[in-house]
Amino acid sequence: MSEGTELGRFLRARRGQVRPEDVGLPAGTGIRRTPGLRREELATLAGVSVDYYTRLERGRETRPSPAVVTALGQALRLSGDALQRLHELVALAAGQAPAPSPDPAHTVRESVRVLLETLRPAPAYVVSRVNGLLAANRPGLRLFPGITDWPPEHRNITRYMFLHPMGRKLYRDWEQMAAHSAAHLRAMAGADPDMPELSQLVGELVVKSPEFARLWERYDVQARGGGEKHFRHPEVGSMCLHFEVMAILRTDGQRLVTYQAMPGTPDHDAMLLLDMASPREAAYSERPGR
Repeated sequence: MSEGTELGRFLRARRGQVRPEDVGLPAGTGIRRTPGLRREELATLAGVSVDYYTRLERGRETRPSPAVVTALGQALRLSGDALQRLHELVALAAGQAPAPSPDPAHTVRESVRVLLETLRPAPAYVVSRVNGLLAANRPGLRLFPGITDWPPEHRNITRYMFLHPMGRKLYRDWEQMAAHSAAHLRAMAGADPDMPELSQLVGELVVKSPEFARLWERYDVQARGGGEKHFRHPEVGSMCLHFEVMAILRTDGQRLVTYQAMPGTPDHDAMLLLDMASPREAAYSERPGR
C-alpha cells in the first residue's frame, strides 16, 4: 500500500467497498478477483477514461478537475465526512494542503477542570485531537476500568480500546465502536495529515492490533459528534449512556466529552455508582507531555 499517493490509496480502498449492484451494474457470474468495483467500472461511472483513472489511483495524475472529483464522489457513494476527506486528499495531492498545525497543547485550562467537577456525577473528560486523555472527573476516569494502570502520558481512549485488556470487554458492541474509532482518526488525518502525534499513535496501533490495521486500511471517515454507547462495566454492570462531544475553543483541538442517562432508569443508577469511588481513585486533573 506504499505505492502512489494517499488519494490513490483512498480511492482503491473505497472502490473495494462498493458492490456493482449498489450502483446499478450487473454482478456478473463467477468469482470476482477484485473486491468491489473494478477500475474500468468506476471509470465508466465517473465518466473518465480507464487510463486517466488508473493514473489518478497510482499517483501519476494529481490534479483532477472539480467535475471529476464530484463524479468520483458520486460513483463511490461518498457523503458527509468521507466526501470531505476526498476533497482534502485532492488538495493534498495537488500540493494545496493547509499549513501544519502547531504542536498541540496538553494543558487543560483551570476553568475547564472546574467545569469537569461541576458536571459530576455525570462522567466527563477532555481529550486531545487524537483522543489522548488529558483530564477527567472521577466518574469519567472510572468509566475506563484499568486505564490508570498506564502512566498518564500513555492514556489514550483509542489505544485503550484496541490494546488494553479491558478495552474489548468494556463495550457491548466493540466491533462497531472500534470501526467508529478508526474512522475518527481518519477524519483527524484529513485535517492534519502530518500530525506527529497521530502518526505515532497509528504506527503503534497498526503494529500491535491486527483489528486496527484492517480497519485503518478501509479508509472509512467519520467525525464523532454524539450518540450512545453500551457499556459492560465490571464494577457497575451494564448501562447505555448518551454522550456529547464539544470542541473547546482556543485549545488546538481539545474536546469535552460528557455522558448522561435519564434519571430514574437503571442506566442512570449505574452511572451514579461511577462517582462513588474510594479516595485513592480520585481523578487526576492534568497530564504532562504527550
